[in-house]
Amino acid sequence: MNRTRILIIEDERQIARFLELELQHEGYAIETSADGRKGLNSVERSEPDLVLLDIMLPGINGMEVCRRIRQFSDVPVIMLTAKDEVTDKVMGLDIGANDYITKPFIIEELLARIRAVLRKPKQTAKKPKQLSLGNLTMDLEQHQVTRGKESIELTKKEYDLLEYLLINKGLALTRDQIMENVWGYDFMGDTNVVDVYVRYLRSKLDTGTVRLIHTIRGVGYMIREERNEK
Repeated sequence: MNRTRILIIEDERQIARFLELELQHEGYAIETSADGRKGLNSVERSEPDLVLLDIMLPGINGMEVCRRIRQFSDVPVIMLTAKDEVTDKVMGLDIGANDYITKPFIIEELLARIRAVLRKPKQTAKKPKQLSLGNLTMDLEQHQVTRGKESIELTKKEYDLLEYLLINKGLALTRDQIMENVWGYDFMGDTNVVDVYVRYLRSKLDTGTVRLIHTIRGVGYMIREERNEK
């Protein structure tokens, strides 16, 4: 039986070795790299099932490594870093990371996050070609969003969040639901990331007299049409 292959891109030797031993003990096949550029080459060459990616790396930093990975691969990426600011998490997730865990971490938590990412099924259901609400249109084939005649530029995660909201328009969604479905894993940390992205979307979408994204107190968020009160 083929073992799940994990690539560890980490320049701190002790941490890399610790992870290698723990993950091998769990039955994973492990490859390691201590350099961002070499790690990126390893992703292209060996096509691992998951990447554990440190941010502070020689050669190319982890953020840039993740950005380049997403240009050719959908391999799950979990970022490992000492930085724990929400803005750092947002940046990592927005360029395509599936999860983000800060050092020092408990190995059991990392293992749980790895299992959560790996068991997330790939979406096979046929998507509609277009989603809409009022004068907001999302063209899923062209990957374009317009409101009225105005084209709206969104980052990848802003786009994914809007798509999930539109698919569930008129429904109150919890932050945990949004994290699990937009970021693709069972989030076990701070859901402030959702609030940050909702704020980003509102700044781009809700600029006229009809606002779309609403806070549902004690629950989360909902997208629906509602004229702003003056």
